[in-house]
Amino acid sequence: MEMDKIRNFSIIAHIDHGKSTLSDRILEISGAVQSRDMKAQYLDTMDLERERGITIKAQNVRVNWKGHTFHLIDTPGHVDFGYEVSRSLAACEGVVLVVDAAQGIEAQTLANCYLALENDLEIVAVLNKIDLPAADVDRYAGEIEQVLGIPRAEILPMSAKTGLGVPELLDAIIERIPAPKGDPDAPLQGLIFDSQFDQYRGVVSSVRIMQGTMKSGEKLQFINAGAQHEAIEIGARMPVMAPLKEMGPGEVGYIVAGIKDVGDAKSGETVTTANHGSTEALPGYREPLPMVFSGLFPIDGDDFENMREALGKLKLNDASITYAPESSGALGFGFRCGFLGLLHMEIIQRAAGARVRPRPDRHSTECRVPRHQDRWHPDQGRQPR
Repeated sequence: MEMDKIRNFSIIAHIDHGKSTLSDRILEISGAVQSRDMKAQYLDTMDLERERGITIKAQNVRVNWKGHTFHLIDTPGHVDFGYEVSRSLAACEGVVLVVDAAQGIEAQTLANCYLALENDLEIVAVLNKIDLPAADVDRYAGEIEQVLGIPRAEILPMSAKTGLGVPELLDAIIERIPAPKGDPDAPLQGLIFDSQFDQYRGVVSSVRIMQGTMKSGEKLQFINAGAQHEAIEIGARMPVMAPLKEMGPGEVGYIVAGIKDVGDAKSGETVTTANHGSTEALPGYREPLPMVFSGLFPIDGDDFENMREALGKLKLNDASITYAPESSGALGFGFRCGFLGLLHMEIIQRAAGARVRPRPDRHSTECRVPRHQDRWHPDQGRQPR
């Protein structure tokens, strides 16, 4: 694939400013998803995301537009999931900054914009929801110009719901966001910026190729973990996972290497070829700083090791979680888990089916994980014994 035809970008914004809706329109207008198959929040795969109407997990997809290939990453907007945004930006050369034309700049608008500036990314600013009666394009375009320093003439008005202005945005992405750089003949360097665990295929990692070429079936070296695995399948999400024979510099895709040990493919890992590969690891990510803590204990003490393994898989899906063993005289052995905020803790609690009990420390809670989660739901109140 020609590198000058590739554009890698993330969609960033404050919560509920229209990122997922914009992703839906891009998928529809580019033809990546047929209209009959289209649904709201198409890239959000978790039931909790649809129930809450928010994006929790960043998702990447490859689409085509006017002879160019876009690698689009839809990111969360809530502050509790800001670590997802920071990791996604490492795989991009630019961002689309979405601002609600009826609300203007909000807290996460600034925070995510500064993250993009720290990563030296090109920013394409858009005012979304111009179809609303309360929209004030002139006022908030001036606010963006004053606060963020983006010239008013470069701000694109748009309605992601109706599709108005979205084709113009895609054209602006081609014009303003630079193409990636890299040498296809150099030793392979790929950055794993996200991973998830599939019980049938093992770890499925999202990777951005920085240098060199990755080929299906070759032996790969995970530099930081010191492990070697065969690339059983490589490919791209279009949005359905589509296998490819090889990926070159600037391309974003996934790797399936049959990895069962979740420690071998953490976010920030550098992957290269086992033979004549790179010896230099790419800069990883700063460790997240937890703000809310919770104690997690198994009801049956014999399940402690199973819980350790489950937390490892959970951390693979959400790298912002921290956990360390702790013991309680009343509850036995468990783990003290750190989260980025109360919503983050609640989402993990709902995903794990755990009960939360208050602790004397007002900033902490204790969780008991039921053994038969299929018989009980957190909203049903107390679990029958």
